[in-house]
Amino acid sequence: MGPANQTHISEFLLLGFSEKPEHQLPFFGLFLGIYLIAVGGNLLIMLTIASDSHLHTPMYFFLSNLSLVDLCLVSTLVPKMLVNLLTHSKAISYAGCLTQMYFFMVFACSDNLLLAVMAYDRFVAICHPLSYVTIMSPQFCGLLVLLSWMISVLNALIHSLLVMRLSFCTEHEITHFYCDLTPVLKLSCTDTLINNILVYLTTGLLGALPFAGILFSYTQICSSIMRVPSTGGKYKAFSTCGSHLCVVSLFYGTVLGVYLSSSVTQSSSKRSVASVMYTVVTPMLNPFIYSLRNKDIKDALRRLISRTTSFQ
Repeated sequence: MGPANQTHISEFLLLGFSEKPEHQLPFFGLFLGIYLIAVGGNLLIMLTIASDSHLHTPMYFFLSNLSLVDLCLVSTLVPKMLVNLLTHSKAISYAGCLTQMYFFMVFACSDNLLLAVMAYDRFVAICHPLSYVTIMSPQFCGLLVLLSWMISVLNALIHSLLVMRLSFCTEHEITHFYCDLTPVLKLSCTDTLINNILVYLTTGLLGALPFAGILFSYTQICSSIMRVPSTGGKYKAFSTCGSHLCVVSLFYGTVLGVYLSSSVTQSSSKRSVASVMYTVVTPMLNPFIYSLRNKDIKDALRRLISRTTSFQ
């Protein structure tokens, strides 16, 4: 009998953060609050940008797409975790695990690529202001977003199809609070060499290259800002990309924290806590970073609130 005949276990167990029953309810309340804030904040950003013509620019078009991705990312992970915490269950079906893993890879990769696209947008706006309208045309902006989604979907699809060919025997405990690719591969009782090679390859291409692009963009941006003669001009130029720089720092800082903590410690609970930062907390904080540091967003929010109250 080949490995394919012993493949399909019915479910996996997500070990999560703590096995102590008294911790389940506090964790449920904490993550329910984070989820509601993340959903409400990102929906508000999307509604504000869509309803205000002053924000129909490339920068805010990319921001609305980032908010959509963040909304989808937390909705892929948190609801299942809340159900498991409330029911004191750790089970997730085989099909549910693969589905969650697929959509997580789609939205996490899209998040990463959109941050690189937004950095390029700020690079063109500050370093080539006279050509900005020509370069960042609506068609080109739409193409950049479409390519980000297509690359993310294709990447997730390839990984998922390769996981589906694997066999899973007796071991079915995932040391995480969601179905992540690497922990799932560790449970397989068949050869995962091709899967692991692809993981390293795509991490390099879709992780390191966008990050290198962001670093290059901000190197050029800082160089251009330093050549601005007036202090006020420097502040105005930097303020246009300050929010994005904060989001980039938060996203990549927490991602690096996950991998560094994984290499230093073998504790599944510590790795899970580190993962929460970029999968759940970062999508919650992004709307606040953009709304609190961005005058255009704050003005648009005021106009939206005033229009809403006037209709009541």
